[in-house]
Amino acid sequence: MTTLHIARASRWFGNVVAVNDITMDISPGVTGLLGPNGAGKSTLINMMAGFLEPSGGSVTLDGTRIWGERNVYREIGIVPEQEGMYDFLTGYEFVLANAELHRLADPPAATREALATVEMEYAQERRISTYSKGMRQRVKMASALVHHPSVLLLDEPFNGMDPRQRMQLMELLRRMGAEGRTVLFSSHILEEVEQLASHIEVIVAGRHAASGDFRRIRRLMTDRPHRYLVRSSDDRALAAALIADESTAGIELDWNERALRVQAIDFARFTALLPRVAREHGIRLYTVSPSDESLESVFSYLVAA
Repeated sequence: MTTLHIARASRWFGNVVAVNDITMDISPGVTGLLGPNGAGKSTLINMMAGFLEPSGGSVTLDGTRIWGERNVYREIGIVPEQEGMYDFLTGYEFVLANAELHRLADPPAATREALATVEMEYAQERRISTYSKGMRQRVKMASALVHHPSVLLLDEPFNGMDPRQRMQLMELLRRMGAEGRTVLFSSHILEEVEQLASHIEVIVAGRHAASGDFRRIRRLMTDRPHRYLVRSSDDRALAAALIADESTAGIELDWNERALRVQAIDFARFTALLPRVAREHGIRLYTVSPSDESLESVFSYLVAA
């Protein structure tokens, strides 16, 4: 079993702390690294890949420290978010270069196999400068797979892919996880992680916020306090009726918005309560909208949970 172990790892750039004292294990199977943009996902992946030295703590692969150890690259493949490609090369030449750098026994054969794996044979003789974003992502994937790594690190791999390309890549990653490889991919889109990952790690503002299977993380997100903006035909009467119920923790009358701001601590109970109370009191509901549904607010709650 190939396992990445991150132990109290931190990384700072001058006065900016990008990753703050994170500890986690990435084991065989598919793991989703979830967090809003700017959370520190790319920095953490670059430390796992040996591209950045931790400012504190350690990142190891089966007990071997990754930073400065060239031999670990026999086991690691990485698909970075940044382009970092040579547009004057063809897709075949780009993947072949990586096969030759790994000193594989038959670089051309390995290159053809990797390109076939990501369904890019049809465009392998075209220059990368002519590729779409999705095609570039797939040829980067082929380059990362050419040496059959036991660990695959992908930073926002689905960016720019059309639905068919996304489904094909998801199926490939599922298959690799089922084969016992250690696959980690980052995303800021909850649905992508839900469809693919068997295990999830959540980071927010450089800190480790949550860890577990998707159902547990989803439950934490659903059970957090929710804030709503509610406009009705009688805000005062509605507030009086809602505040008496244990599903709400606070209600404010917002004079500027001419609406109520409601904090619900029991999501399921509140969503059933609101329409019932309105009906019983003859109150019309004009607007019921969440006011804290951004990824940043949802994930920030997990930090404090």
